[in-house]
Amino acid sequence: MKKWLLGLFSTALLFSIVTGCSTTPSEKAQPATTTPQPTKSTDTPSTEPMVLHWSVTGEPPTMDPGIATDASSMDMINLVFEGLTTVDRQGQMINAVADSFTNSPDFTQFHFTIRKDAKWSNGDPVTAHDFEYAIKRNLDPKTASGYAYQLFYIKGGEEFFNGTGKAEDVAVKATDDYTLDFTLRSPTPWFRELTSFTTYYPLHKKSVDGNPKWAGEAASIVGNGPFLIDSWEHKAKLAFSKSPTYWDKANVKLDKIEIAVIEDNNTALSMFENGDLDWGGYPSFGLSPDAIGQIKDEGKLVVADNPGTKAVIFNTQKPPFTNKKIRQAFSYSIDRKLLIDNILQTGVPAAYGWVPTSMGLNPDGYFKEDMEKAKQLLAEGMAELGLKEFPKVTYYYDTGETDKKIAQALQDEWKKTLGITIDIRTSEWKVFNTDVQSGKYDFGIWLWGADFNDPINFLEMYKDKDGGNNVIRFDNKEYRDLLNKSYYETDPAKRKQLMFDAEKILMEEMPLAPLHFRGNAYVKNDKVKDFVIFPLGGSYFKYAYIEK
Repeated sequence: MKKWLLGLFSTALLFSIVTGCSTTPSEKAQPATTTPQPTKSTDTPSTEPMVLHWSVTGEPPTMDPGIATDASSMDMINLVFEGLTTVDRQGQMINAVADSFTNSPDFTQFHFTIRKDAKWSNGDPVTAHDFEYAIKRNLDPKTASGYAYQLFYIKGGEEFFNGTGKAEDVAVKATDDYTLDFTLRSPTPWFRELTSFTTYYPLHKKSVDGNPKWAGEAASIVGNGPFLIDSWEHKAKLAFSKSPTYWDKANVKLDKIEIAVIEDNNTALSMFENGDLDWGGYPSFGLSPDAIGQIKDEGKLVVADNPGTKAVIFNTQKPPFTNKKIRQAFSYSIDRKLLIDNILQTGVPAAYGWVPTSMGLNPDGYFKEDMEKAKQLLAEGMAELGLKEFPKVTYYYDTGETDKKIAQALQDEWKKTLGITIDIRTSEWKVFNTDVQSGKYDFGIWLWGADFNDPINFLEMYKDKDGGNNVIRFDNKEYRDLLNKSYYETDPAKRKQLMFDAEKILMEEMPLAPLHFRGNAYVKNDKVKDFVIFPLGGSYFKYAYIEK
Protein backbone atom coordinates (compact mmCIF):
# COMPACT_ATOMS: atom_id res chain seq x y z
CA MET A 1 0.00 0.00 0.00
CA LYS A 2 1.30 3.43 -0.89
CA LYS A 3 2.27 5.53 2.13
CA TRP A 4 0.25 8.68 2.78
CA LEU A 5 2.49 10.19 5.44
CA LEU A 6 5.25 12.70 4.95
CA GLY A 7 7.32 11.19 7.77
CA LEU A 8 8.18 7.62 8.70
CA PHE A 9 8.04 6.01 12.12
CA SER A 10 10.51 3.42 13.32
CA THR A 11 9.46 -0.10 14.13
CA ALA A 12 10.50 0.38 17.73
CA LEU A 13 8.32 3.50 18.07
CA LEU A 14 5.35 1.74 16.56
CA PHE A 15 5.72 -1.16 18.97
CA SER A 16 5.88 1.17 21.96
CA ILE A 17 2.70 2.91 20.83
CA VAL A 18 0.83 -0.33 20.39
CA THR A 19 1.73 -1.46 23.87
CA GLY A 20 0.92 1.75 25.70
CA CYS A 21 0.32 5.49 25.24
CA SER A 22 0.17 8.16 27.91
CA THR A 23 -1.88 10.97 26.36
CA THR A 24 -5.11 11.02 24.40
CA PRO A 25 -5.88 13.96 22.10
CA SER A 26 -9.09 13.69 20.13
CA GLU A 27 -11.48 15.51 17.87
CA LYS A 28 -15.06 15.62 19.09
CA ALA A 29 -17.58 13.93 16.93
CA GLN A 30 -20.92 13.13 18.10
CA PRO A 31 -21.83 10.89 18.22
CA ALA A 32 -24.28 10.27 9.69
CA THR A 33 -24.32 7.36 7.24
CA THR A 34 -23.65 3.66 7.01
CA THR A 35 -20.57 2.23 5.42
CA PRO A 36 -21.94 0.11 2.59
CA GLN A 37 -20.38 -3.32 2.67
CA PRO A 38 -21.42 -6.50 0.88
CA THR A 39 -22.64 -9.19 3.20
CA LYS A 40 -20.66 -12.40 2.81
CA SER A 41 -20.57 -15.63 4.66
CA THR A 42 -18.16 -15.67 7.57
CA ASP A 43 -17.94 -19.45 7.71
CA THR A 44 -14.28 -20.37 7.93
CA PRO A 45 -12.41 -23.48 8.91
CA SER A 46 -9.91 -21.41 10.90
CA THR A 47 -9.87 -21.92 14.66
CA GLU A 48 -7.99 -18.70 15.27
CA PRO A 49 -10.06 -16.05 17.06
CA MET A 50 -11.27 -13.23 14.85
CA VAL A 51 -9.77 -10.03 16.28
CA LEU A 52 -10.42 -6.48 15.08
CA HIS A 53 -7.62 -4.02 15.79
CA TRP A 54 -8.98 -0.50 16.27
CA SER A 55 -7.86 2.79 17.75
CA VAL A 56 -9.34 5.85 19.40
CA THR A 57 -7.63 9.23 19.62
CA GLY A 58 -8.60 9.96 23.20
CA GLU A 59 -9.14 8.21 26.50
CA PRO A 60 -12.88 7.60 26.91
CA PRO A 61 -13.83 9.77 29.91
CA THR A 62 -16.51 7.30 31.03
CA MET A 63 -18.40 4.14 30.17
CA ASP A 64 -21.55 5.45 31.85
CA PRO A 65 -24.34 5.76 29.23
CA GLY A 66 -26.04 8.44 31.31
CA ILE A 67 -22.94 10.61 31.70
CA ALA A 68 -21.15 10.30 28.35
CA THR A 69 -21.27 13.28 25.99
CA ASP A 70 -18.30 12.51 23.71
CA ALA A 71 -17.83 10.21 20.73
CA SER A 72 -14.99 8.11 22.19
CA SER A 73 -17.09 7.15 25.20
CA MET A 74 -20.22 6.49 23.17
CA ASP A 75 -18.43 4.22 20.70
CA MET A 76 -17.15 2.13 23.60
CA ILE A 77 -20.54 2.19 25.34
CA ASN A 78 -22.24 0.86 22.20
CA LEU A 79 -19.99 -2.18 22.38
CA VAL A 80 -21.05 -3.05 25.91
CA PHE A 81 -24.62 -1.70 26.24
CA GLU A 82 -27.75 -1.77 24.13
CA GLY A 83 -31.01 0.16 24.19
CA LEU A 84 -34.54 -0.50 23.08
CA THR A 85 -33.63 0.13 19.45
CA THR A 86 -30.52 0.04 17.26
CA VAL A 87 -29.71 -0.20 13.53
CA ASP A 88 -29.30 -3.03 11.04
CA ARG A 89 -26.46 -3.47 8.57
CA GLN A 90 -27.98 -0.83 6.30
CA GLY A 91 -28.33 1.68 9.12
CA GLN A 92 -32.11 1.33 9.34
CA MET A 93 -33.74 1.43 12.78
CA ILE A 94 -34.78 -1.92 14.23
CA ASN A 95 -35.82 -3.25 17.62
CA ALA A 96 -33.03 -4.35 19.94
CA VAL A 97 -33.87 -5.04 23.61
CA ALA A 98 -37.42 -4.12 22.63
CA ASP A 99 -39.26 -7.07 21.13
CA SER A 100 -42.05 -4.83 19.85
CA PHE A 101 -43.56 -1.39 20.29
CA THR A 102 -46.72 0.61 19.67
CA ASN A 103 -47.51 4.29 19.88
CA SER A 104 -50.67 6.37 20.06
CA PRO A 105 -51.78 8.19 16.89
CA ASP A 106 -50.74 11.53 18.39
CA PHE A 107 -47.26 10.23 19.39
CA THR A 108 -47.70 11.01 23.09
CA GLN A 109 -47.87 7.38 24.30
CA PHE A 110 -45.22 4.73 23.55
CA HIS A 111 -45.49 1.13 24.70
CA PHE A 112 -42.47 -1.23 24.50
CA THR A 113 -42.36 -4.95 25.15
CA ILE A 114 -38.96 -6.16 26.36
CA ARG A 115 -37.59 -9.38 24.87
CA LYS A 116 -37.38 -12.15 27.44
CA ASP A 117 -34.02 -13.48 26.23
CA ALA A 118 -32.10 -10.24 26.94
CA LYS A 119 -29.53 -10.71 29.70
CA TRP A 120 -26.86 -8.75 31.48
CA SER A 121 -23.27 -9.92 31.19
CA ASN A 122 -23.51 -11.50 34.67
CA GLY A 123 -26.53 -13.56 33.58
CA ASP A 124 -29.28 -11.46 35.20
CA PRO A 125 -32.31 -10.78 33.00
CA VAL A 126 -32.67 -7.32 31.47
CA THR A 127 -36.06 -5.99 32.52
CA ALA A 128 -38.24 -2.95 31.98
CA HIS A 129 -37.33 -1.89 35.52
CA ASP A 130 -33.69 -1.46 34.39
CA PHE A 131 -34.81 1.13 31.84
CA GLU A 132 -37.04 2.98 34.30
CA TYR A 133 -34.25 3.02 36.88
CA ALA A 134 -31.67 4.34 34.38
CA ILE A 135 -33.88 7.10 32.98
CA LYS A 136 -34.91 8.41 36.38
CA ARG A 137 -31.33 8.17 37.62
CA ASN A 138 -30.13 10.19 34.59
CA LEU A 139 -32.79 12.83 35.28
CA ASP A 140 -31.77 13.13 38.91
CA PRO A 141 -29.86 16.44 39.14
CA LYS A 142 -27.31 14.72 41.42
CA THR A 143 -26.27 12.54 38.46
CA ALA A 144 -25.30 15.66 36.44
CA SER A 145 -26.10 14.09 33.08
CA GLY A 146 -25.10 16.41 30.25
CA TYR A 147 -27.79 14.84 28.08
CA ALA A 148 -30.57 14.92 30.67
CA TYR A 149 -32.47 17.37 28.46
CA GLN A 150 -33.02 14.59 25.93
CA LEU A 151 -35.22 12.96 28.56
CA PHE A 152 -37.37 16.08 28.95
CA TYR A 153 -39.70 14.74 26.25
CA ILE A 154 -41.00 12.40 28.94
CA LYS A 155 -43.77 14.02 30.96
CA GLY A 156 -42.42 15.17 34.31
CA GLY A 157 -38.77 14.73 33.27
CA GLU A 158 -37.79 18.39 33.11
CA GLU A 159 -39.62 19.14 36.36
CA PHE A 160 -37.75 16.42 38.22
CA PHE A 161 -34.43 17.59 36.82
CA ASN A 162 -35.14 21.22 37.75
CA GLY A 163 -36.26 20.34 41.28
CA THR A 164 -39.91 21.29 40.80
CA GLY A 165 -41.11 17.69 40.45
CA LYS A 166 -40.53 14.24 41.86
CA ALA A 167 -39.05 11.06 40.43
CA GLU A 168 -42.38 9.27 40.80
CA ASP A 169 -43.99 11.88 38.55
CA VAL A 170 -41.69 11.06 35.63
CA ALA A 171 -43.96 9.23 33.19
CA VAL A 172 -41.79 6.21 32.39
CA LYS A 173 -43.21 3.12 34.01
CA ALA A 174 -42.29 -0.55 34.08
CA THR A 175 -45.75 -2.04 34.50
CA ASP A 176 -44.16 -5.48 34.81
CA ASP A 177 -40.77 -7.05 34.07
CA TYR A 178 -41.28 -6.92 30.32
CA THR A 179 -43.53 -3.91 29.69
CA LEU A 180 -42.30 -0.32 29.54
CA ASP A 181 -44.65 2.62 29.03
CA PHE A 182 -43.84 6.24 28.25
CA THR A 183 -46.17 9.23 28.40
CA LEU A 184 -44.69 12.25 26.65
CA ARG A 185 -45.28 15.92 27.42
CA SER A 186 -46.21 16.66 23.79
CA PRO A 187 -46.40 14.86 20.43
CA THR A 188 -42.92 13.50 19.63
CA PRO A 189 -42.89 11.49 16.37
CA TRP A 190 -39.12 10.91 16.62
CA PHE A 191 -39.28 9.41 20.12
CA ARG A 192 -38.56 5.84 19.02
CA GLU A 193 -35.38 7.13 17.36
CA LEU A 194 -34.40 8.74 20.66
CA THR A 195 -34.52 5.38 22.44
CA SER A 196 -31.42 4.27 20.53
CA PHE A 197 -29.41 7.01 22.25
CA THR A 198 -27.20 6.15 25.22
CA THR A 199 -29.13 8.29 27.74
CA TYR A 200 -32.07 5.90 27.30
CA TYR A 201 -30.00 2.73 27.82
CA PRO A 202 -30.73 0.43 30.78
CA LEU A 203 -28.40 0.15 33.75
CA HIS A 204 -27.70 -2.76 36.08
CA LYS A 205 -28.87 -1.22 39.35
CA LYS A 206 -26.85 -3.42 41.71
CA SER A 207 -23.64 -2.53 39.89
CA VAL A 208 -24.31 1.21 39.82
CA ASP A 209 -25.75 1.96 43.25
CA GLY A 210 -23.14 2.61 45.90
CA ASN A 211 -20.21 2.63 43.49
CA PRO A 212 -19.68 6.10 41.96
CA LYS A 213 -16.62 4.85 40.07
CA TRP A 214 -18.30 1.84 38.49
CA ALA A 215 -17.99 3.19 34.93
CA GLY A 216 -14.25 3.82 35.12
CA GLU A 217 -12.92 0.27 35.47
CA ALA A 218 -13.52 -2.85 33.40
CA ALA A 219 -14.12 -5.13 36.38
CA SER A 220 -17.14 -3.21 37.65
CA ILE A 221 -18.98 -2.70 34.33
CA VAL A 222 -21.97 -4.97 33.81
CA GLY A 223 -23.42 -4.47 30.33
CA ASN A 224 -26.09 -5.97 28.11
CA GLY A 225 -24.53 -5.41 24.68
CA PRO A 226 -22.82 -7.65 22.12
CA PHE A 227 -19.40 -7.41 23.79
CA LEU A 228 -17.84 -7.55 27.25
CA ILE A 229 -15.11 -5.18 28.37
CA ASP A 230 -12.24 -7.44 29.45
CA SER A 231 -9.60 -4.87 30.35
CA TRP A 232 -9.03 -1.12 30.40
CA GLU A 233 -5.47 0.14 30.70
CA HIS A 234 -6.10 3.84 31.04
CA LYS A 235 -4.58 6.06 28.38
CA ALA A 236 -3.25 2.93 26.68
CA LYS A 237 -5.76 0.34 25.45
CA LEU A 238 -9.10 -1.39 25.92
CA ALA A 239 -9.98 -5.00 25.13
CA PHE A 240 -13.42 -6.46 24.43
CA SER A 241 -14.71 -9.96 23.70
CA LYS A 242 -17.93 -11.41 22.39
CA SER A 243 -20.53 -11.68 25.13
CA PRO A 244 -21.82 -15.21 25.76
CA THR A 245 -25.02 -13.84 27.34
CA TYR A 246 -26.03 -11.47 24.53
CA TRP A 247 -29.45 -12.31 23.12
CA ASP A 248 -28.30 -12.01 19.48
CA LYS A 249 -24.82 -13.49 19.82
CA ALA A 250 -25.36 -15.60 16.68
CA ASN A 251 -25.02 -12.41 14.62
CA VAL A 252 -21.84 -11.26 16.39
CA LYS A 253 -18.90 -12.52 14.32
CA LEU A 254 -15.89 -10.91 16.00
CA ASP A 255 -14.34 -12.81 18.90
CA LYS A 256 -12.33 -9.86 20.18
CA ILE A 257 -11.80 -6.15 19.63
CA GLU A 258 -8.53 -4.61 20.74
CA ILE A 259 -8.55 -0.81 20.88
CA ALA A 260 -5.37 1.22 21.29
CA VAL A 261 -5.48 4.81 22.55
CA ILE A 262 -3.24 6.62 20.05
CA GLU A 263 -2.68 10.32 20.44
CA ASP A 264 -1.22 11.13 17.06
CA ASN A 265 -3.40 10.63 13.97
CA ASN A 266 -0.39 10.25 11.66
CA THR A 267 0.91 7.47 13.89
CA ALA A 268 -2.47 5.73 13.67
CA LEU A 269 -2.47 6.04 9.88
CA SER A 270 1.05 4.60 9.68
CA MET A 271 -0.09 1.67 11.82
CA PHE A 272 -3.07 1.14 9.50
CA GLU A 273 -0.76 1.09 6.49
CA ASN A 274 1.50 -1.43 8.22
CA GLY A 275 -1.44 -3.71 9.04
CA ASP A 276 -1.38 -3.07 12.80
CA LEU A 277 -4.82 -1.41 12.66
CA ASP A 278 -7.80 -2.52 10.62
CA TRP A 279 -9.33 0.88 9.85
CA GLY A 280 -7.98 4.15 8.46
CA GLY A 281 -9.74 7.36 9.46
CA TYR A 282 -13.19 8.17 10.77
CA PRO A 283 -14.69 7.02 13.08
CA SER A 284 -11.50 5.50 14.46
CA PHE A 285 -9.25 8.54 14.10
CA GLY A 286 -8.99 11.75 12.11
CA LEU A 287 -7.01 11.95 8.89
CA SER A 288 -4.58 14.85 8.63
CA PRO A 289 -5.02 17.33 5.78
CA ASP A 290 -1.79 16.06 4.16
CA ALA A 291 -3.04 12.47 4.27
CA ILE A 292 -6.49 13.43 2.94
CA GLY A 293 -4.93 15.22 -0.03
CA GLN A 294 -2.81 12.25 -1.01
CA ILE A 295 -5.56 9.67 -0.46
CA LYS A 296 -7.92 11.85 -2.49
CA ASP A 297 -5.40 12.04 -5.33
CA GLU A 298 -5.29 8.25 -5.41
CA GLY A 299 -9.10 8.04 -5.60
CA LYS A 300 -9.42 6.13 -2.33
CA LEU A 301 -10.96 8.78 -0.10
CA VAL A 302 -14.46 8.11 1.26
CA VAL A 303 -16.44 10.82 3.06
CA ALA A 304 -19.33 9.85 5.34
CA ASP A 305 -22.01 12.52 5.04
CA ASN A 306 -23.13 12.66 8.67
CA PRO A 307 -25.28 15.61 9.80
CA GLY A 308 -23.22 17.87 12.01
CA THR A 309 -21.63 21.31 12.20
CA LYS A 310 -18.19 22.60 13.15
CA ALA A 311 -18.06 26.10 14.57
CA VAL A 312 -16.00 28.62 16.45
CA ILE A 313 -17.67 28.97 19.84
CA PHE A 314 -17.48 32.06 22.04
CA ASN A 315 -17.69 32.10 25.81
CA THR A 316 -20.43 34.72 26.07
CA GLN A 317 -19.71 35.25 29.76
CA LYS A 318 -16.14 36.42 29.20
CA PRO A 319 -15.30 39.87 27.75
CA PRO A 320 -14.87 40.86 24.98
CA PHE A 321 -17.13 38.06 23.68
CA THR A 322 -19.95 39.32 25.87
CA ASN A 323 -20.47 41.79 23.00
CA LYS A 324 -22.57 40.63 20.05
CA LYS A 325 -20.88 42.88 17.49
CA ILE A 326 -17.43 41.57 18.33
CA ARG A 327 -18.66 37.99 17.93
CA GLN A 328 -20.20 38.96 14.58
CA ALA A 329 -16.96 40.62 13.47
CA PHE A 330 -14.99 37.44 14.09
CA SER A 331 -17.56 35.38 12.20
CA TYR A 332 -18.04 37.65 9.18
CA SER A 333 -14.27 37.84 8.61
CA ILE A 334 -13.75 34.07 8.17
CA ASP A 335 -13.08 32.84 4.62
CA ARG A 336 -14.84 29.48 4.89
CA LYS A 337 -14.16 28.40 1.33
CA LEU A 338 -10.44 28.85 1.94
CA LEU A 339 -10.61 26.53 4.97
CA ILE A 340 -12.59 23.90 3.08
CA ASP A 341 -10.50 23.93 -0.10
CA ASN A 342 -7.04 24.21 1.43
CA ILE A 343 -7.36 22.34 4.73
CA LEU A 344 -10.35 19.99 4.80
CA GLN A 345 -10.31 18.99 1.10
CA THR A 346 -13.45 16.89 1.61
CA GLY A 347 -15.87 19.06 -0.36
CA VAL A 348 -18.17 19.68 2.59
CA PRO A 349 -20.45 22.75 2.37
CA ALA A 350 -19.64 25.98 4.18
CA ALA A 351 -22.01 26.61 7.10
CA TYR A 352 -23.99 29.84 7.42
CA GLY A 353 -26.35 28.41 10.01
CA TRP A 354 -26.08 26.05 12.96
CA VAL A 355 -28.64 23.41 11.90
CA PRO A 356 -27.37 21.16 9.07
CA THR A 357 -29.03 21.94 5.75
CA SER A 358 -30.01 18.26 5.41
CA MET A 359 -32.62 18.89 8.11
CA GLY A 360 -34.36 21.38 5.85
CA LEU A 361 -34.72 24.33 8.19
CA ASN A 362 -32.95 27.01 6.12
CA PRO A 363 -30.65 25.76 3.34
CA ASP A 364 -29.74 29.34 2.36
CA GLY A 365 -28.23 30.25 5.73
CA TYR A 366 -28.57 33.49 7.69
CA PHE A 367 -25.42 35.50 6.89
CA LYS A 368 -22.41 35.72 4.57
CA GLU A 369 -18.80 36.79 4.89
CA ASP A 370 -18.35 40.56 4.75
CA MET A 371 -14.88 41.83 5.54
CA GLU A 372 -15.77 45.53 5.55
CA LYS A 373 -18.79 44.98 7.75
CA ALA A 374 -16.63 42.89 10.09
CA LYS A 375 -14.23 45.80 10.55
CA GLN A 376 -17.11 48.17 11.23
CA LEU A 377 -18.71 45.81 13.75
CA LEU A 378 -15.40 45.34 15.55
CA ALA A 379 -14.97 49.11 15.94
CA GLU A 380 -18.53 49.54 17.17
CA GLY A 381 -18.23 46.63 19.61
CA MET A 382 -14.99 47.92 21.08
CA ALA A 383 -16.56 51.36 21.50
CA GLU A 384 -19.52 49.84 23.32
CA LEU A 385 -17.11 48.09 25.72
CA GLY A 386 -14.96 51.20 26.10
CA LEU A 387 -11.90 49.48 24.59
CA LYS A 388 -9.16 51.41 22.82
CA GLU A 389 -7.10 48.28 22.24
CA PHE A 390 -8.36 44.77 21.71
CA PRO A 391 -7.58 42.64 24.77
CA LYS A 392 -5.55 39.46 24.74
CA VAL A 393 -7.70 36.45 23.87
CA THR A 394 -6.80 32.79 23.40
CA TYR A 395 -8.26 30.42 20.84
CA TYR A 396 -8.55 26.87 22.21
CA TYR A 397 -8.62 23.56 20.35
CA ASP A 398 -8.08 19.90 21.16
CA THR A 399 -5.09 18.27 19.59
CA GLY A 400 -5.54 17.20 15.99
CA GLU A 401 -3.75 18.23 12.82
CA THR A 402 -6.87 19.53 11.08
CA ASP A 403 -7.95 21.71 13.99
CA LYS A 404 -4.38 22.92 14.38
CA LYS A 405 -4.27 24.06 10.76
CA ILE A 406 -7.71 25.69 11.11
CA ALA A 407 -6.50 27.51 14.21
CA GLN A 408 -3.43 28.81 12.41
CA ALA A 409 -5.48 29.86 9.37
CA LEU A 410 -7.98 31.73 11.54
CA GLN A 411 -5.16 33.37 13.46
CA ASP A 412 -3.73 34.69 10.18
CA GLU A 413 -7.17 35.68 8.88
CA TRP A 414 -8.10 37.74 11.93
CA LYS A 415 -4.69 39.40 11.95
CA LYS A 416 -4.99 40.35 8.29
CA THR A 417 -8.63 41.41 8.27
CA LEU A 418 -9.27 42.74 11.77
CA GLY A 419 -5.75 43.62 12.86
CA ILE A 420 -6.11 41.40 15.94
CA THR A 421 -3.37 39.15 17.27
CA ILE A 422 -4.69 36.12 19.10
CA ASP A 423 -2.95 33.39 21.06
CA ILE A 424 -3.53 29.69 20.44
CA ARG A 425 -3.47 26.85 22.94
CA THR A 426 -4.29 23.16 22.82
CA SER A 427 -4.94 20.29 25.23
CA GLU A 428 -5.71 16.61 25.01
CA TRP A 429 -9.38 15.88 24.42
CA LYS A 430 -10.31 14.97 27.99
CA VAL A 431 -8.82 18.20 29.37
CA PHE A 432 -10.15 20.30 26.50
CA ASN A 433 -13.67 18.92 26.90
CA THR A 434 -13.64 19.50 30.67
CA ASP A 435 -12.40 23.06 30.24
CA VAL A 436 -14.98 23.94 27.61
CA GLN A 437 -17.84 22.34 29.53
CA SER A 438 -16.86 24.31 32.65
CA GLY A 439 -16.38 27.61 30.80
CA LYS A 440 -12.59 27.78 31.17
CA TYR A 441 -11.91 29.20 27.72
CA ASP A 442 -12.22 32.43 25.70
CA PHE A 443 -13.19 31.00 22.33
CA GLY A 444 -12.28 27.98 20.26
CA ILE A 445 -13.37 25.11 18.04
CA TRP A 446 -16.40 22.84 18.55
CA LEU A 447 -18.09 20.09 16.58
CA TRP A 448 -21.63 18.91 17.11
CA GLY A 449 -23.04 15.81 15.44
CA ALA A 450 -26.72 14.97 15.35
CA ASP A 451 -28.15 12.75 18.08
CA PHE A 452 -31.45 12.44 16.24
CA ASN A 453 -32.63 13.73 12.91
CA ASP A 454 -34.56 16.86 13.84
CA PRO A 455 -33.52 20.54 14.02
CA ILE A 456 -34.56 20.74 17.68
CA ASN A 457 -31.51 18.60 18.51
CA PHE A 458 -29.21 21.42 17.43
CA LEU A 459 -31.28 24.23 18.93
CA GLU A 460 -32.43 23.01 22.34
CA MET A 461 -28.88 22.56 23.66
CA TYR A 462 -28.70 26.37 23.92
CA LYS A 463 -32.20 26.89 25.33
CA ASP A 464 -31.23 27.08 28.99
CA LYS A 465 -28.13 28.93 30.16
CA ASP A 466 -27.10 26.17 32.57
CA GLY A 467 -28.45 23.31 30.48
CA GLY A 468 -26.36 20.35 29.45
CA ASN A 469 -24.05 21.02 26.47
CA ASN A 470 -24.68 24.80 26.49
CA VAL A 471 -20.94 25.44 26.39
CA ILE A 472 -21.43 28.98 25.05
CA ARG A 473 -23.65 29.91 28.03
CA PHE A 474 -26.19 31.42 25.65
CA ASP A 475 -29.16 32.96 27.42
CA ASN A 476 -31.98 34.54 25.38
CA LYS A 477 -35.62 34.62 26.54
CA GLU A 478 -37.13 35.04 23.07
CA TYR A 479 -35.08 32.09 21.78
CA ARG A 480 -36.13 30.00 24.77
CA ASP A 481 -39.81 30.88 24.37
CA LEU A 482 -39.81 29.95 20.68
CA LEU A 483 -38.35 26.52 21.38
CA ASN A 484 -40.68 25.88 24.30
CA LYS A 485 -43.60 26.73 22.04
CA SER A 486 -42.28 24.42 19.30
CA TYR A 487 -42.51 21.42 21.64
CA TYR A 488 -46.30 21.71 21.72
CA GLU A 489 -46.93 22.78 18.12
CA THR A 490 -48.54 19.96 16.17
CA ASP A 491 -48.69 21.71 12.79
CA PRO A 492 -45.40 20.79 11.01
CA ALA A 493 -45.19 24.06 9.07
CA LYS A 494 -45.79 26.19 12.15
CA ARG A 495 -43.31 24.14 14.16
CA LYS A 496 -40.68 24.61 11.45
CA GLN A 497 -41.29 28.36 11.45
CA LEU A 498 -40.79 28.52 15.21
CA MET A 499 -37.45 26.74 14.93
CA PHE A 500 -36.46 28.91 11.95
CA ASP A 501 -37.15 32.02 14.00
CA ALA A 502 -35.11 30.60 16.87
CA GLU A 503 -32.12 29.80 14.68
CA LYS A 504 -32.35 33.29 13.16
CA ILE A 505 -31.94 34.74 16.66
CA LEU A 506 -28.99 32.40 17.31
CA MET A 507 -27.25 33.56 14.12
CA GLU A 508 -28.01 37.22 14.85
CA GLU A 509 -26.59 36.99 18.38
CA MET A 510 -23.71 34.85 17.02
CA PRO A 511 -22.62 33.06 20.21
CA LEU A 512 -21.03 30.64 17.77
CA ALA A 513 -19.70 31.10 14.24
CA PRO A 514 -20.50 28.10 12.02
CA LEU A 515 -17.61 27.10 9.75
CA HIS A 516 -18.65 24.05 7.77
CA PHE A 517 -21.00 21.11 7.84
CA ARG A 518 -19.68 17.72 8.77
CA GLY A 519 -17.97 15.28 6.46
CA ASN A 520 -16.00 12.38 7.94
CA ALA A 521 -13.09 11.11 5.85
CA TYR A 522 -11.70 7.59 5.84
CA VAL A 523 -9.94 5.14 3.59
CA LYS A 524 -11.83 1.90 3.09
CA ASN A 525 -10.33 -1.36 4.26
CA ASP A 526 -11.72 -4.08 2.01
CA LYS A 527 -11.14 -6.89 4.48
CA VAL A 528 -13.37 -5.32 7.15
CA LYS A 529 -16.94 -6.25 6.30
CA ASP A 530 -20.31 -5.11 7.68
CA PHE A 531 -18.85 -2.42 9.91
CA VAL A 532 -21.58 0.22 10.25
CA ILE A 533 -21.16 3.94 10.68
CA PHE A 534 -24.33 5.02 12.47
CA PRO A 535 -26.59 7.16 10.25
CA LEU A 536 -25.86 10.09 12.58
CA GLY A 537 -22.20 9.21 13.12
CA GLY A 538 -20.24 6.85 15.34
CA SER A 539 -19.11 3.23 15.35
CA TYR A 540 -21.26 0.10 15.43
CA PHE A 541 -19.27 -3.13 15.60
CA LYS A 542 -21.99 -5.71 16.18
CA TYR A 543 -22.10 -7.10 12.62
CA ALA A 544 -18.45 -6.49 11.67
CA TYR A 545 -16.12 -9.28 10.66
CA ILE A 546 -12.76 -9.65 8.95
CA GLU A 547 -12.59 -11.48 5.67
CA LYS A 548 -9.57 -13.75 5.59
